[in-house]
Amino acid sequence: MPIVESNKVTDTNAVTDETVTAKETTATANTPAESTAAVLVLEDGRMFRGRSYGATGVALGEAVFATGMTGYQETITDPSYARQLVVQTAPHIGNTGVNSEDAESRRIWVAGYVVRDAARRPSNWRSEKSLDDELVEQGIVGIQAVDTRAITRHLREHKTMRAGIFSGEAANATDKELLDAVLASAPMEGARLAEEVSIDEAYVVEPADHGWDGDAKFDIAAIDLGIKAMTPARFAERGVRVHVLPATATLEDVKAVNPHGFFMSNGPGDPATADAQVKLLRSVLDEKLPYFGICFGNQILGRALGFGTYKLKYGHRGINQPVMDRRTGKVEITSQNHGFAVDAPMDGATLAPEERFGRVEVSHVSLNDDVVEGLACLDIPAFSVQYHPEAAAGPHDAAYLFDRFIALMETTKNGQDATQTSNSAKNEDTK
Repeated sequence: MPIVESNKVTDTNAVTDETVTAKETTATANTPAESTAAVLVLEDGRMFRGRSYGATGVALGEAVFATGMTGYQETITDPSYARQLVVQTAPHIGNTGVNSEDAESRRIWVAGYVVRDAARRPSNWRSEKSLDDELVEQGIVGIQAVDTRAITRHLREHKTMRAGIFSGEAANATDKELLDAVLASAPMEGARLAEEVSIDEAYVVEPADHGWDGDAKFDIAAIDLGIKAMTPARFAERGVRVHVLPATATLEDVKAVNPHGFFMSNGPGDPATADAQVKLLRSVLDEKLPYFGICFGNQILGRALGFGTYKLKYGHRGINQPVMDRRTGKVEITSQNHGFAVDAPMDGATLAPEERFGRVEVSHVSLNDDVVEGLACLDIPAFSVQYHPEAAAGPHDAAYLFDRFIALMETTKNGQDATQTSNSAKNEDTK
């Protein structure tokens, strides 16, 4: 039976744990009567059979797991999850339904959704519809009643791999046909996705619309590489007017809004493909315009400075990732969603390979696996972090980074050099 793909595509992290028994592979759960047979197929041939959830059909992509106990609506509407099949490690999903306020973008971006125990009906005063109904409405193919612990263990113990969810008529294909469909799908390496999820036209987020009383303190140009709605909101709450520009914006587009600072957002795909954004950032850094980047924006800063990037074994995704600020010794619990990282030296300040940008140091590091979680330039006004400080969903430990960027713009505007700015920020954070 031929496999017909849905309009969703994704990559997968695959891990085989030979000690997991066949019984562990399939979990029991309450499933709606209208659900049909479904199967999750990993690139290495591992299969997990369950029941359909959301739309029926085929979803292909990269299987990844997210460890957040809450915030599933923010997770599935995060553009950084484009082309990914998200496995929720929390066992109960959908209990609070979905609403029009908590979405982080204009649509659901996950290519497919994998849960253990899907709620039969939501129960929350803010709920407007069930998660199942929302998945159906947006055509997102999912699977429920599978052992997400076994899937996560498999993904953790092996490198990432492609995967597919097949439900309804598509699930009736032979195992070989299902696996062949997965093997024919595109890997995440080399995927250029920021332009796919970005906006087509610029827009402005005004401080007055987010509780700020008075004139805007600063204007910034923010490149949407997959930006979450809460990020410009956090700036606006602090009196910063945000001009959100498409991923294809040029230096002329940036200058046209007369910004005091420049920001690059989170986003999906392989940073090795972001040559246009790297070129733009280098031009901005040459202009000495203060820069702040998060997630994809951190990887682009790393590339702009001349460092490389690489794919992680299974990535960091969830709202409980511990990170240390190496300059202050403080530990933050952070929200993260990335499968690539910057390859930069960890032993203190070093001259950037692009020498015109001066010295740079790794400012933040993951306490789980020593992955670079932040960069700080010492001779130009620029810094970045690999995680999501807007905390949607997630902890608020990293909210100070928005204030640090505002301080950077203030000191740069007042004529202080980057070294003074960096030192003042460090001193402020240690108080």
